[in-house]
Amino acid sequence: MCGIVGAIAERNVVPILLEGLRRLEYRGYDSAGIAVLTDKGGIERNRAEGKVQRLVDSLERQPLNGLSGVAHTRWATHGVPSERNAHPQMSRDRVALVHNGIIENFETLREELIGRGHSFESETDTEIVAHLIGEAMDETGNLLEAVKNTVGRLQGAYALAVIAKDDPDCIVAARQGCPVVAGIGIGECFVASDVSALLPVTRRFLFLEEGDVACVTRLGVDVYDATGKPARRPIKESELAADAMERGQYRHYMEKEIHEQPRAVAETLEERLGGGRVLAQAFGPESGAIFARTRVVQIVACGTSYHAGLVARYLIESLCGIPCMVEIASEYRYRQPVVPEDTLYVTISQSGETLDTLEALRAARGMGYLAVLGICNAPESALVRESDLVLMTRAGPEIGVASTKAFTTQLAALNLLVLSLARCRGMHEDKERELVTELKALPALLEEILQMNDAIETLAERFVDKEHALFLGRGIQYPIAMEGALKLKEISYIHAEAYPAGELKHGPLALVDADMPVVTVAPNNELLEKLKGNLQEVRARGGELIVFADPDVGIEPADGIFVMEMPRHIGAFQAPIAFTLPLQLLSYHVAVQKGTDVDQPRNLAKSVTVE
Repeated sequence: MCGIVGAIAERNVVPILLEGLRRLEYRGYDSAGIAVLTDKGGIERNRAEGKVQRLVDSLERQPLNGLSGVAHTRWATHGVPSERNAHPQMSRDRVALVHNGIIENFETLREELIGRGHSFESETDTEIVAHLIGEAMDETGNLLEAVKNTVGRLQGAYALAVIAKDDPDCIVAARQGCPVVAGIGIGECFVASDVSALLPVTRRFLFLEEGDVACVTRLGVDVYDATGKPARRPIKESELAADAMERGQYRHYMEKEIHEQPRAVAETLEERLGGGRVLAQAFGPESGAIFARTRVVQIVACGTSYHAGLVARYLIESLCGIPCMVEIASEYRYRQPVVPEDTLYVTISQSGETLDTLEALRAARGMGYLAVLGICNAPESALVRESDLVLMTRAGPEIGVASTKAFTTQLAALNLLVLSLARCRGMHEDKERELVTELKALPALLEEILQMNDAIETLAERFVDKEHALFLGRGIQYPIAMEGALKLKEISYIHAEAYPAGELKHGPLALVDADMPVVTVAPNNELLEKLKGNLQEVRARGGELIVFADPDVGIEPADGIFVMEMPRHIGAFQAPIAFTLPLQLLSYHVAVQKGTDVDQPRNLAKSVTVE
């Protein structure tokens, strides 16, 4: 949510800023804006509610030109989506800034500023920061010092990029709780909230750490830590290619990312399996000793990543024989958990910048956990930097707000963790070799499942006029049903919920009728006969069943029963990932047929960097 781009160069930066905004559209936003220092020595600004294209259209009518500037896509927190609440926010035409995050003490600061004669044009917490920096500029005449003085008064989370008329040769950036990256070019430098925004202009980046303030000039970047002292942050070469952010032959990013899953899972497993076993050093040099001591696992995550953690719980408890607890990060950080001795703390995040997950990790630091393991898709993220052990998922850029390949690669990574822990708990090498063989076969199996696309597209027509749907699963497939329901509600706006199939009689059965399709995943496992009984309960109430089933389970198509056959002989270790793909395809095709915004669903954001 919210995106920042800034540039300072010897050329007009407006095209750079607009391209950066386009590349940040996937994060979710409701307005966009740009401000530049012009050759006349002033700041000019243009903002628009809605899509970036509306800002582009406005700039075609009233062009801007400048050698330094900042731009932003806003996701509303304080104040409704509108042009006046859009960023950049300004103070007396002298200071312009863009801001991600939430200033928690903004009301107190706003009252102070009003008392000193300031008036406000917006409802945002951001405008108070602009006025505070403007006041500090009156005292210092130096933008860097003004920002340093101001951030010490801010409570909450923020990423800032600021320009000032009276100090035109720099952009000042600051980070607390929200990501900021600086890009290094030749005679030009950049700032952004995400590497992807800057890939067309540079591949060399440095990442600000908590409390950092940076002065970005055409010649380089000077960083100061939370104490105000100069700090060195390493410059890293990004391995992402600029065209990794393109849709290619696909209609939507989500469609592309669904079809990228065989490759993404293969790359997540690559170089981490050998000799019929998991190479535990893939988690870090200390992982062997830590896993040998682990007696309990605590997983903390949000959204789709939370569902991945729920799948892992079944596997850790059944294959490793140790307790596993899974909790939503926004709940975990506000209670006082009891931490058993030798508990491994595991965080899961696609972006590595999800605020609730990061704050939960930081809170856990003082609770006596054995170690922190981060499973993440963003190597430069805060979660990776702040974890003791790390396993990267290698999903590549995921642009669609509804997570697809990030989820399945998280499941693959968690499978590696399960096997590593299980070996330390006495799993026989023959059993490990059997499960590793299943993992190696996953990419080919996923390719086969994607061949169901056309049949699922036809099936999706049955959902277009529906307002509700129920998803059922048993055992390890219950979290997969939860993920299927989440995908459908995210992008099609159909109300969908998931239940363990055995819970039907405890409430959900009252909702079942011919207008509420019931989607079920039915692998050939030890709970199959129990599941069949649950499905009979649905049919007895006139409910319409859509069953994704193993061909050998004996569920036949009939009036009100639609059976989608999965490939034969899906292994138990493969099944959670395998049964995820058809549910993703179903949600995708329902959304397309309903005409919703598949990649940028309303009210949602890709990277949730506010509480």
